Amino acid sequence: MTQTTRRKIEQLRICAEQEVEAEEATSCFADVRLVHVALPEIDKEEIELKTEFLGFSLNYPIMIASMTGGHPETKRINAVLAEAAETLSVGIGVGSQRAALEGVGSQEDSFRVVRDTAPNAFVYANLGAPQLKEFGVAGVERVIEMVDADAVAIHLNFLQEAIQHEGDVDAGGCLAAIKEVCEAVKKPVIAKETGAGISYGVAKKLHEAGVAAIDVGGWGGTSLAAAEIYRAKAEGDELSEHLGRLFGWDWGIPTVESILECCAALSAPAPVPVSTPVPVVATGGIRTGLDAAKSIALGASLCSAALPFLKPAMKSVEEVVKKITEMGEELKVAMFLTGCRTTAELKGAEVVLTGKARETAEQRGFLRSLLRSP
Repeated sequence: MTQTTRRKIEQLRICAEQEVEAEEATSCFADVRLVHVALPEIDKEEIELKTEFLGFSLNYPIMIASMTGGHPETKRINAVLAEAAETLSVGIGVGSQRAALEGVGSQEDSFRVVRDTAPNAFVYANLGAPQLKEFGVAGVERVIEMVDADAVAIHLNFLQEAIQHEGDVDAGGCLAAIKEVCEAVKKPVIAKETGAGISYGVAKKLHEAGVAAIDVGGWGGTSLAAAEIYRAKAEGDELSEHLGRLFGWDWGIPTVESILECCAALSAPAPVPVSTPVPVVATGGIRTGLDAAKSIALGASLCSAALPFLKPAMKSVEEVVKKITEMGEELKVAMFLTGCRTTAELKGAEVVLTGKARETAEQRGFLRSLLRSP
């Protein structure tokens, strides 16, 4: 069993059993208010949640975010999540497939079970940016083939890597590697942060590199860097534990702010015009359908979450389906009360930004794009 494989089960157990979420206010969703429409003039029963993403039609604008895989004990969790995704026709991502590449195929079934269980769902593969230099385009094609993926996420997790004792902190050349992958593979490439958010500048670089979508993975939800605190403590690694406490809870771009930064970057003129818009996925502290509604009103195309589905997945498929359905109903109520029949209309809903999110948007110059006439 490789070090990566052991780490995968340790991280899953920590996320399920320990406190790994940032404070609720960190994501800044409390700073976002949708303007109530007293005369919505629509029938709530006619509200449509179907959403197009990278050429696929999803029944909900809510995906099951990359979560796990890479250890025999993770196979059941992935199977449960995949069955829920197939049942509801929502998207799902697998966890980092690095373990399968390093383990010479020994962990592949913990990932492959997702496609086996969800033959019709939108599934995306997943590999870290540092691994692109190690495994190259061939490695990316292998992880895509492993789960018969419809897209591949290249995740950016340098905050977590910087805290891990065994972390890969050589970030040199990653942008060039991402560009090479975008040019070489036939599947859409999603650039995905894992809890520290993506800024305007980085989003522009990723856009120019050719990514098909950007998942903001903002600060405010599950902190994998904070999860490293528990691993370090168990291993007696005082320095990594200290770094985790210093940065794990208090570093990154809040999800709300990252949505604004990425949407602004993607709407700015690019050196080479793209034929299709690059959608933004809001991840990081999405806990309710109201959070999803706020994210879409700010400019995201859809949302994803991991931790809200992990504990239900440890119980049954039905519990995961129940949670997603509940979030969908919450989203419908928010859409009804803003007079929006579709998620496309929700993007035009009036938004009031307050508090720290407003202060940052003003300082960064992104507030004007939110000012919509009644």
